[in-house]
Amino acid sequence: QVQLVESGGGLVQAGGSLRLSCVASGNTFNINVRGWYRQAPGKQRELVAVISGGGSTNYANSVQGRFTISRDSAKNTVYLQMNSLKPEDTAVYYCNAQPKAPGVVYNYWGRGTQVTVSS
Repeated sequence: QVQLVESGGGLVQAGGSLRLSCVASGNTFNINVRGWYRQAPGKQRELVAVISGGGSTNYANSVQGRFTISRDSAKNTVYLQMNSLKPEDTAVYYCNAQPKAPGVVYNYWGRGTQVTVSS
């Protein structure tokens, strides 16, 4: 069993900052906590930022230069520092993990944390 718990969301004015955290627990030895996705009302879930085991990162074009993803492996935690927030960043943010085993396709998701950016 794997559990992903997100925290750090909230209501912030445009231009403000938030820091999201995702803590993994359970059978974490067999998973990679990849990073963050988001889903706005009426829209599909989309990738925000992911980080590999080696530390390489990938960001959505819409957040490049404003968001920074990082990992603390000792704490089984992945962070998302969000700066210069815009109203269009409003969404539920979900943490994602996948099994390390090659060829195993499965996604673990947390319950999400709401981020609301007011104009």
